Amino acid sequence: MDAATRSEPTVVPVALGERGYDIVVGSGVIASLGQRLARLRPGAKTVIVTDDNVARHHLATVEAALAQSSITTGRIVVPAGEASKSYRVFEQVCEAILASHIERSDLVIALGGGVIGDLAGFAASVVRRGIDYVQVPTTLLAQVDSSVGGKTAIDSAHGKNLIGSFYQPILVVADTAMLDTLPDREFRAGYAEVVKYGLLGNAKFFSWLEANWREVFAGGPARQHAIVESCRAKAAIVARDERETGERALLNLGHTFGHALEATCGFPDRLLHGEAIAIGIVLACEFSARQGLLAKDEAVRVVHHLTQVGLPTTPKDIAGPPPTIDQVMELIAQDKKIKQGKLTFILLRGIGAAFIATGVDQHEVRAFISDKLATP
Repeated sequence: MDAATRSEPTVVPVALGERGYDIVVGSGVIASLGQRLARLRPGAKTVIVTDDNVARHHLATVEAALAQSSITTGRIVVPAGEASKSYRVFEQVCEAILASHIERSDLVIALGGGVIGDLAGFAASVVRRGIDYVQVPTTLLAQVDSSVGGKTAIDSAHGKNLIGSFYQPILVVADTAMLDTLPDREFRAGYAEVVKYGLLGNAKFFSWLEANWREVFAGGPARQHAIVESCRAKAAIVARDERETGERALLNLGHTFGHALEATCGFPDRLLHGEAIAIGIVLACEFSARQGLLAKDEAVRVVHHLTQVGLPTTPKDIAGPPPTIDQVMELIAQDKKIKQGKLTFILLRGIGAAFIATGVDQHEVRAFISDKLATP
């Protein structure tokens, strides 16, 4: 079904055998959450982990959907923002889950964006040695990326997402109508991850985004199409490489550069995760071009599209004092894609032709980033 006709919910399977699950995408699908959980785990209690921003918009709706199926639930509300992916808040969430008398046969529901999905998923993976959980992503970034694939984590002083586990949800329910409450900046930041899927291995999808991004932002069938295509791309990669021993590393396009920039900002609102990824994608494209791998006009095409939608494309676009080259390189050295001290980046030979580049020379990376930080 194409974007022009899609209106009914779409189910995208994540084929992981016994750990497999469905991603349900559509407008208003949150109303079916209670029915879906009652079928998956008859008699299970739930506890919802969310943040104070999401709670104001969506918590009552989710609780009502559960109540319609006579599902007992509790709630754990944490402060919004990346700062909640900390040891302190993680401990609070784990203790609150236990205080809710949730048993191993019950469910944790992660209601929120990437921060909540990572935090609640990690807590579910360790409390009582593992409780099943459900992702209900409420941001574009979470619906197309972080809610799918079972990566859960909190942040460390050494970098982003360095303490965590691979732990798959049993269901993802992505209600596209929930995105209507997102601030424009948050939606735009999430769009960077949508663009990533076109660059990875689907040049046709990237071209479709160039022509239809305004309709994606406006909502309706084009938005659902973009989310479904992104989820299909990620689900296929995850099914082939669940624990990132090979191909799944492609999903980190833009992330090695982006995470370093994000961490230098201390994870505040001056640089949202998706904005950092947009800059990281551009840096990956331009570094690829500098290495003679990617045609310069294709790198320019990517920059043009991200600029057109209003995303930052250079470290100079970050508000406040710019990071130093030493800060960036130190954080890149802590990145999870590092193997035996050698830098690994996701680079491109063309739009839709990303590849894993191992053993990248640190001196070349340093020189490249130094030039970008110095560019007015």
